[in-house]
Amino acid sequence: MAFNISNWSIKNPIPTILISLVMALMGYIAFLGLGIDRSPNIDIPAVIITVNQPGAGPEELETQVTKKVEDAVAALGNIDQITSTINEGSSTTTVNFILGTNSDRATNDVRNAIAQIRQDLPQDANDPIVQRLEFAGGAVMNYTISSPKRSIAELSDLVDRQIGRALTGVPGVARVDRVGGVDREVRVDLDPGRLIAYGITATAVNDQIRSFNINLPGGRSEIGGSEQTVRTLGSAETIEDLRNYQISLPNGDTVPLSNLGTVSDSSSDPRQMALLDGQPVVGFSILRGTGSTLVTVETAVRQEIENLKKKLPEDIKFQLIFTRADSIRASYESLLSDLLIGCMMTVITVGLFLGNWRATIITGLALPLSIFPTFWVMQSLNYTLNGMTLLALALALGNLVDDAVCMVEDIDQHLAMGKKPLQAAFDASKEIGLAVLASAAAIIAVFLPVAFMGGVPGQFFQPFGVTVAVSTLFSSLIAVTVTPMLSAYILQPKKLKTGDDNPSSRPRFRPYKSLLTWSLRHRILTLLAALAFFIGSLQLVPLIPKGLFSSGDTGLSTISLELPPGATLNDTVAVANQVNSLLQKNTAVANVLAIPGDSGRVNTGLIYVNLVPKEQRSLTQRQFEEQTRLDFQKIPGARVSFRAQGGAGSTKDVAIILKSENGDILTQTAQKLEREMRALPGFVEVSSGVSLVKPEIIIQPDPVRAADQGVSVRAIARTASLALIGDNEFNLAKFNLADRQIPIRVKIANDGRSEIETLQNLRVPSSNGTLVPLNSVATISLGSGPAEIQRFNRQRQVNIGANLEGVSLGSAVTQIRTLPIMKNLPPEVTEEPFGDARIMRDIFARFLGALSLAIISIYGILVLLYNNFLYPLAILTSLPLSIGGTLIALLITQKELGLYALIGIVLLMGLVTKNAILLVDFALSGIEAGKPQFQAMIDSGVSRLRPIIMTSVSTIAGMLPIALALGADGEIRAPMAIAVIGGFTTSTLLTLVVVPVIFTYIDSFYYWLRGLFVKQKPKSI
Repeated sequence: MAFNISNWSIKNPIPTILISLVMALMGYIAFLGLGIDRSPNIDIPAVIITVNQPGAGPEELETQVTKKVEDAVAALGNIDQITSTINEGSSTTTVNFILGTNSDRATNDVRNAIAQIRQDLPQDANDPIVQRLEFAGGAVMNYTISSPKRSIAELSDLVDRQIGRALTGVPGVARVDRVGGVDREVRVDLDPGRLIAYGITATAVNDQIRSFNINLPGGRSEIGGSEQTVRTLGSAETIEDLRNYQISLPNGDTVPLSNLGTVSDSSSDPRQMALLDGQPVVGFSILRGTGSTLVTVETAVRQEIENLKKKLPEDIKFQLIFTRADSIRASYESLLSDLLIGCMMTVITVGLFLGNWRATIITGLALPLSIFPTFWVMQSLNYTLNGMTLLALALALGNLVDDAVCMVEDIDQHLAMGKKPLQAAFDASKEIGLAVLASAAAIIAVFLPVAFMGGVPGQFFQPFGVTVAVSTLFSSLIAVTVTPMLSAYILQPKKLKTGDDNPSSRPRFRPYKSLLTWSLRHRILTLLAALAFFIGSLQLVPLIPKGLFSSGDTGLSTISLELPPGATLNDTVAVANQVNSLLQKNTAVANVLAIPGDSGRVNTGLIYVNLVPKEQRSLTQRQFEEQTRLDFQKIPGARVSFRAQGGAGSTKDVAIILKSENGDILTQTAQKLEREMRALPGFVEVSSGVSLVKPEIIIQPDPVRAADQGVSVRAIARTASLALIGDNEFNLAKFNLADRQIPIRVKIANDGRSEIETLQNLRVPSSNGTLVPLNSVATISLGSGPAEIQRFNRQRQVNIGANLEGVSLGSAVTQIRTLPIMKNLPPEVTEEPFGDARIMRDIFARFLGALSLAIISIYGILVLLYNNFLYPLAILTSLPLSIGGTLIALLITQKELGLYALIGIVLLMGLVTKNAILLVDFALSGIEAGKPQFQAMIDSGVSRLRPIIMTSVSTIAGMLPIALALGADGEIRAPMAIAVIGGFTTSTLLTLVVVPVIFTYIDSFYYWLRGLFVKQKPKSI
């Protein structure tokens, strides 16, 4: 069919040109409409269940809440994994479903399962919140607002009520999270001495406020001939009214609420702060929804912020702390630049080889005519211009002109025979058409298995594989239609020179002809040399660093703070200020946003460090982090460490998970592993949560005394909880403002909660109506418990992590595996890699499977094209010849054998077969024409030498801009190009001599095998 297409195109130039231009125009329009993102959209069906129980400890929540939630959802189908994190007062369980599961249905199934166990959860726990994971990745951008005229409470209110609402309406924005600040509430701070004096408990005061401070409907009534609504209005209209509310005492008297404590329009106790360069501010983060593109969302948010600036008072100052879109734009522009430079270098290389500007133009046109229609397919599949799709185009760059180069070069050879351009185009397209189709099929066969290899890596690489396959398909179509058509009408005829019709007679081919002749005369030595090169190159693998990918320079470093459990927010703020002071001394730092505390744990925090642009600093981001890390060790009483850029669920460069149902053995094992990891060279900031316990006040009811006085355990717990932190959030009374309601929180005043004696003297109501001191029915003591509990697939887990200096991820994992504790894990404890280590293991395994399938697919396609099971084996022998060059190149440049190097190896599997296909295809044509095997192989090698060298050099030239890592994120992509350049170089050189030798063996074997059934002798050598 390909040959007919070529003939039709040559005979019908106008329709061919029109179709090509229309496709290119459609592609260009599609390109303008494509979104820009860092990575492909990955829809991971996940549901989050959050249960809050204020004041409950992690161990209590694990038993009473988390395990019940996990058991309820475990029976649902299509579950991939269940993870839980339990902090004081909060249990969060994330259920990840298998890819392809309907997210809405999964969410409803989880909601129904949780509803069935609600009655089994503690009564004072808030209702479970079940929600689908609606946002993609972390924060898109982070702003702060400040004002010299407004308090933190006023700024917090501004973020919650105006800024947040406005930004949530921006298309693609899933959520706006306030950072720092406080929540407005009416505080009733009770005096414990007055409560005792009046004989009333904080619980009774809270219940009375709830009962009368409320507006309720009263139904309808017909009065005066008309229907009227009846309402009961009990809410206080002002704070003064609330102060004057009469509280009923147990003796029948009443007393104003203000006599029992202080009533004020105030704010909640802060659990988090935001400090910009040491000054208090209020910040907010933007999270985007799944399916949206990051750059589009960021642009729309910026526009809305500009609109808000015009509406809000002039004293409100917005400051953009960071935006991930800047690094994405820089990476996008860098990739486009690499793409354009690669295009120019490829065309220039082809021009130098061909020495014919007309042929160079024809070849160069294959690039835009192949790339632009690919954009149309990408838009149809809802792909974006991201790191993977642009990388796919950059990778395919050299490949896109290869088919056109082969076609033009073959036409040029026919012109050298004295043929007219029209006849040369007809003959060449017929001669090389099958090779072009086979080459394209080989590339597509390599990348389609990668695109559909399953799991999260499969979703991540699907756009990559499809983009390469589609661009290759368009490239081959252009090569067999537009290229011969243009050659027929643009190229000039050549004068026939003596001997020119035989390439092997030309002087410039004689060195290669001599080498090929020697190889064919000494076939065993040639094969032994190739085998030795392959085996020897494999010995380099242990010497090459291994990892997921090299870290880039994003200009944004993130620092984690962790103080001992029990530390207050003020303690965390003090450490954050120390870190800020150290950072401000470094000229590479632009600004520092410190966020000490969060709603769950006030002893932790994050610090975002914005660095000045790369061209304005002498240090790379990694050098800055390594230099600053030494200063952090001077800060006592806190863990201060940089967070890994990889993400993948871990904040460390390398992390290991230990799992067990036996908490004691798990703790002991994790502590031993942590100690042994600290002794490993290159491991820094080793930490785990296992050794951190939080101080607790333990109330132990005395069953006998409590029963004698008619006091229940629930009454004891509620008395303590309400007095110290207030009632459940959903049960708090509300104070009505003009436009909203704010909670009324009743509890003991802060200064009355600092002594344990206050807790001991709290009065607990008994069943006979009397009040008894808490210490008369319970023992109060100091104890400790875990600060946080993590669970994985319904087992407790501990995460032990470390950052790395001068050690690759692969080497670090290997060193951990050799530690004594890892070799002798207790039977109750299991382990698995976490974070980047787990992703690296998964990707390597899946890539190996995809490559195996790709090789089988290539073989199958070649068998169909050549209608022969043996000759494709000669082509496949070119695959291992590329591995040695890849490994040598990575070793010399000390680049990691990681994700991007694997991508380069995958591309090599398709590229190197193209050269072998050209050799085998022409050798078979020669044999069919009656040539002896030896002469056919010599003629094939010599005649295909120039197109093979041209395509190889043009591919390498197209990869050079990426290998040099000149633009943003260039250091991340460089291993891929280096792997291609190294592998393609050795493969090209070895293919030219090794494949012909193997072909002769296979050809002889084929005729011997055929001779067993058909009496026919092979052509003599």
